[in-house]
Amino acid sequence: MTGQASRFVWYELMTTDPAGARLFYGSVVGWGTRDASQPGMAYTLFTVGENPVAGLMDLPGQARKAGAPPNWIGYVSVADVDAAAARAASLGGAVHVPPADIPQVGRFAVVSDPQKAVFTLFSPLPMQVPPEDPEPGTPGHIGWHELYAEDWQRAFEFYAAMFGWQKGEPIDMGDMGTYQLFTTANGSMPIGGMFDKPRHMPAPFWLFYFNVDDIDAALTRVDGGGGKRLNGPMQVPDGDWVAQYMDPQGAIFALVGKRA
Repeated sequence: MTGQASRFVWYELMTTDPAGARLFYGSVVGWGTRDASQPGMAYTLFTVGENPVAGLMDLPGQARKAGAPPNWIGYVSVADVDAAAARAASLGGAVHVPPADIPQVGRFAVVSDPQKAVFTLFSPLPMQVPPEDPEPGTPGHIGWHELYAEDWQRAFEFYAAMFGWQKGEPIDMGDMGTYQLFTTANGSMPIGGMFDKPRHMPAPFWLFYFNVDDIDAALTRVDGGGGKRLNGPMQVPDGDWVAQYMDPQGAIFALVGKRA
């Protein structure tokens, strides 16, 4: 399951109010929208220009009954979804949605790592191969991937075995411990980091950072749109500023950008 294919290629918001979320993220991140519904399922694409970057759908009834809150989930591209799902289970993870086809799109499975952080495995059809990542910092695209883990070292072992991800530079965060950067199997530039989550957070999860061109202007839009600030803004080592938020429906997301 290693190689350049094993990277985040898609992001999806499952929410209790798709119409409200469409307006909120359109204002905050600057995304356009395009309908991509299929029979029996309404689905909206978030777009940058003509290019789709993420999806939006109603939180499934089964998930609501299980108590799942609105959430963002990331898709990791693999060559063989069925083999990757079996591999995740063999490494101590769980398969929540078995491998299945998305008509005219590809094949997917929803899994979690051994610490219960959820993500999706995805293999696109040949005509749906994801584009190369844009230049770092491009507004509207996803700029960072962050894993809040119970034990980041054991979590990293799982993702290294699954996808061939490699360790980048470790950053000492004092009382919060180590923040471990990681790269794809073939990459030299970090695409994310993982660390041990604060005790008050109930469960491990993946957090995604959306690029904005002016962090202060974006934060003003979040506050005005009903978002709840969880942390930040604070400056990170590369000079950018970040902030973590909860959207009006309860999904956690983050923003990254520069100060004008």
